[in-house]
Amino acid sequence: MTSEVAQPRLAKRHRLRNVSALLVICGAVMFLLVEGISGSLNFYESVGEALHHRSELKESTFRLEGVVLPGSIVATNKGASFTLVEGNKRIDVVNTGTPPQLFQGNIPVVVSGHFTSERGNHFVSNQILVKHSSSYVAAHPDRVKAKDGTVR
Repeated sequence: MTSEVAQPRLAKRHRLRNVSALLVICGAVMFLLVEGISGSLNFYESVGEALHHRSELKESTFRLEGVVLPGSIVATNKGASFTLVEGNKRIDVVNTGTPPQLFQGNIPVVVSGHFTSERGNHFVSNQILVKHSSSYVAAHPDRVKAKDGTVR
């Protein structure tokens, strides 16, 4: 008789262990999905947002969006330095690596990198993405031209 009672208890324990393991796995998958989605929702910070959140961002890597200040681009041995603006807000960027072919003043770009300090407005970047769409090109045909003069 004791073996008949022990088998249902053993089956309940196995079932409980399997359900518990399944719940833990589902919880982990949900956590990863939520973290992944929330991380991708904020594709970039604008110049104004980045300056406002500078103390929170500290030296963490993020994407920064702004318009390249005309006349601010200076070629360096490792890439280029330039200023991104949004209204009257400015961030000085030092980029390592070769800028894209369409990179020039007065166009919107997204750079990936980090502030050099919690208080300054100096940003170190290792990637420049020229940010434009066909509607931007149509509205500003003189801004987005390749060095050979062709519009892209």
